[in-house]
Formats: sequence, C-alpha cells, structure tokens
Amino acid sequence: MTFSLVPGFAQRYPKDDENNPSAAPDERHSRLDLESGSGGTPSPIPDDRHARPDRASLFIETCCTTLEQARSAQSRGAGRIELCVDLSVGGVTPPRDLIRDVVASLTIPVNVLIRPDRHSRLDREPQTPDPVGDGGFSAADFVYDEVDLQQMIEDIGYCKSVGVAGIVVGALTPEGAIDRAAMRRLIAAASPLPVTFHRAYDVCTADPFIALDQIIALGCTRLLTSGQAPNAWDGRGLITLLVRRAGSRLIVMPGCGVKPDNLAALAAITHATEFHGTAIP
Repeated sequence: MTFSLVPGFAQRYPKDDENNPSAAPDERHSRLDLESGSGGTPSPIPDDRHARPDRASLFIETCCTTLEQARSAQSRGAGRIELCVDLSVGGVTPPRDLIRDVVASLTIPVNVLIRPDRHSRLDREPQTPDPVGDGGFSAADFVYDEVDLQQMIEDIGYCKSVGVAGIVVGALTPEGAIDRAAMRRLIAAASPLPVTFHRAYDVCTADPFIALDQIIALGCTRLLTSGQAPNAWDGRGLITLLVRRAGSRLIVMPGCGVKPDNLAALAAITHATEFHGTAIP
C-alpha cells in the first residue's frame, strides 16, 4: 500500500545518516537539527545517546486480523493486540463476532480499531475528495460524516460490551486538521476506556506539534505514528521530537515497518517504550 507524504515533510524533517539500523547507536551520526515548528529549535540529540535498551523493557502491540494471529502473537510475548481487518486499506473495524472471540480467547489486552469500511462509504455520495495515490490513503480517508460517526459510536458501544481494553480511532477535518469535535464525541463514547489516536496523524496537514498537543488535550492516551513518513524508521527524527514533547502526557508509539532487526535501534534513537507492528514479537 502506498502512502502520501505530508507536503514539505522532507524539507521540515530531513533524515540523518543513520542508514544502518543494525549498527550500534554510537557508531552512527545521530545529530538531528530539526526545526520544531512551534517557536523554537529543539536541542540536538547528543551522540552519546542511551545504549540499546533491553528487549524485555519494550512493550509490543501486535496488529492482528484473525483469531489465530492474535493467539499466536500472545504466545510469542505480545503485550497487547490491536485488532482490525483489511490492512490493504490501512485497516477497518473488524466484524463483531471476531471482536467477541478474540477478547474471550486472550488474556492480554485487546484494543480495537474503529474505522468505517471505505468501500461501504463510497456507496454514498462522497463527502471528501478521493484518496491520493494508487491504493494509498490521505487525510480524506479519515473525514467522517454523521452516518460514519453514528456507526463508529455504535461499534464502540459493542466493543465496550464485550470487554475490549481500548479503542483506536482518529478523525480529521476536510482541511486535514485534527477533527476535535468528532474526536470529543468518539472519546466520550469510549469512556472510560483509553483511546489511541491512530495513523490519521501521519497524513494530518497541521503542524505536527500543534496536532500532538491537540491530541493530548483531547485526552488520548497514546499516539500511533510512523513520524509522518512511509515507515517508522524513516520518520524516526520526528518521532524522537514527539516523544520528547509529549513526555509523560501521552505515549508515542512508533508503528509501520517496525521489525525485530530495527526495533532496538528505533528504541535507542527515539526513546519510545511501546512499539506497534505485524512482525513483532
């Protein structure tokens, strides 16, 4: 699946030259001189950054689309499951019987993605432009009308009734900003469950730090992000700054392209402690 970069991403957040994720952090150039876009320039990340963290200290959320995958991930040591279906379009809300069966079968927490099926949405008069790119997704794919929101709220209610641990959701305005009005309704429906704002953030057109602060102010517990890049490794510079800015207010969880061979390096660079992927653990 292709991914539409936010305009100007490469200029605002240039990659450093850490091209080898398997090399030790102190063997690579690690200085990131990135403009924050919020009135100041963050301090460069020192070259003597933290040593590679112990794998056991990292919390892994595994994205699963079937009961068999979820059981396997739990047996391999996943700390939490994100359940969805149809990853070819970025994931949509899973069927209710799958939600029920996975929650009933696992002992680890199960978070559920709440996102209407794009194909069913296209049966109605379109409210926003079509996605950018062949098979990719853009901000338009996370703009929801009233019918969508009512369905999402009903799906959240079902998830709560069967004992899910948390909700994963994200909504944008037609202009590509965080849709705070829609998010307030969805978060209220999810309460008291924690809410993860998903990768709609990665195609948000607003300043990434302002958007982060808005997500925190809404009361979200976690942000799943690739750092507004095609994958978390390419977006590691922005992810590092997001982790620093969020502090203890919200968990920034890198996702997309996170694998066993780059997990330790990503953790050492970004200082993130939770990671999301289909290939880990």
